Amino acid sequence: MTAEGTLAFVAGEVSGDLLAAHALAALRARAPELRTAGIGGERMQAEGLEAWWSSERLAVNGYADVLARLPELLWIRSRLRRRLLADRPLAFVGVDAPDFNLRLERGLRQAGIPVVHMVSPSIWAWRRERIELIREAVDHMLCVFPFEPAVYAGTGVRATYIGHPLAEVIPLEPDAAAARRRLGLPEQGLVLAVLPGSRRGEVSRLIEPFLAAAALLAGRKRVAAVVVPLAHPGLRDSVELVASRHPGLALHLVDGQSHAAMEACDLALVASGTATLECALFKRPMVIGYRLSALSYRMMAGRGYLPDIGLPNILAGERLVPELIQHDCAPQALADAASELLDSPQRLQSLQERFLAMHHDLRRDTAALAAQAILDTAGWR
Repeated sequence: MTAEGTLAFVAGEVSGDLLAAHALAALRARAPELRTAGIGGERMQAEGLEAWWSSERLAVNGYADVLARLPELLWIRSRLRRRLLADRPLAFVGVDAPDFNLRLERGLRQAGIPVVHMVSPSIWAWRRERIELIREAVDHMLCVFPFEPAVYAGTGVRATYIGHPLAEVIPLEPDAAAARRRLGLPEQGLVLAVLPGSRRGEVSRLIEPFLAAAALLAGRKRVAAVVVPLAHPGLRDSVELVASRHPGLALHLVDGQSHAAMEACDLALVASGTATLECALFKRPMVIGYRLSALSYRMMAGRGYLPDIGLPNILAGERLVPELIQHDCAPQALADAASELLDSPQRLQSLQERFLAMHHDLRRDTAALAAQAILDTAGWR
């Protein structure tokens, strides 16, 4: 081991960038002499990562998007693999993005480079056959949900529950009034957060039904303001184009600040994914919507093992909040589901209580646990 040792990271999208950034901060505190490099976004770079490519280059949504971007993705992975085999980092840390990372990890591990994977692929939900690839690719799996280590029992893959980083970052008691002031939102009246995802493909499919549903709710006098956080500036033009079709909306577009939008809102229309968990940790009722391309939906239909896709529902083991998928993810259905939530004070109170219990279950010193596991796997002393 030398003072010039390197840890390599690959995070594939905005949520992975956020999760990894906390681990990088903890690593820097424990081993400031270590260099970190690879693929990451703005948050990881702010924590010292030398980014060879931006994580946005890996952000794809569904099989159809993967097929369209496949040559670029394979080129990046091939270039990255050659560079890592030549430079030989102390360890490789793949953060989520299993379709990109696992095969890369297998080649690195076979070459003797220790591999940590942060965020278990959801083999408990679909594609269980990936357990064989994980067994070949990963030395240490860092799980962010408490039920996941049991999935790896008897597989030979070391699995550790580290809690979910977001449960530490998000306050147990959010302050909606302060968040509204930060975003310039009205102090009174119901604020709706529209969260169509971070990837261009999902945003293009969800922003129209979400904003059309918001317009219906505004027409029913249920919504005073609508806030849309943009995951990155490149999404603004396309969102503004759709917003122009709904001139009556009191719409607030903000760059980033998705957590502030969740904290400020009374209700969210949210794309399936990490944002559903974030909304739950902010104790906000939500309607989950999702659309894939027609090809991706046909290819994925029937491959899931669970009745729900939203993380709050999966963690609860029951349908706490509505899910409207593919053709059901339509403006009228979204608006009606939102109205039903707003018209049920008892249900809203129950959601608050369930989400608070969920928050406590997920809260650990995640960054410290992840950093220590990475250093141990790398053999750093």
